[in-house]
Amino acid sequence: QVRLVESGGGVVRPGGSLRLSCAFPEIVFRFYDVGWYRQVPGEQREFVAVSMNNADTNYAESVKGRFTISRDSAKKTVDLQMASLKPEDTGVYYCKASWGPDNYWGQGTQVTVSS
Repeated sequence: QVRLVESGGGVVRPGGSLRLSCAFPEIVFRFYDVGWYRQVPGEQREFVAVSMNNADTNYAESVKGRFTISRDSAKKTVDLQMASLKPEDTGVYYCKASWGPDNYWGQGTQVTVSS
């Protein structure tokens, strides 16, 4: 099983910021699309943002203009900078690495936006 190591997350007030990071020490990073998903209890996991292997990025409509994804090929990491957080951004955030049929997930990190 390929290991993905997540860090960041926590509790923040509405309007605040958080940064998530995910490391991919065991994959050939440059081949993979790397991104973030989130899930709340009782709902399906939903796409948040992705950094493609050609450096293109894509975001869910709900986070455009507030979240920024960035990848560092030397460190084999992908970060998600989250700003102007809203209560509806609350959930467990998972990083994912994809290349062809290969899909690997992180263990998840909780983000709670609450006053």
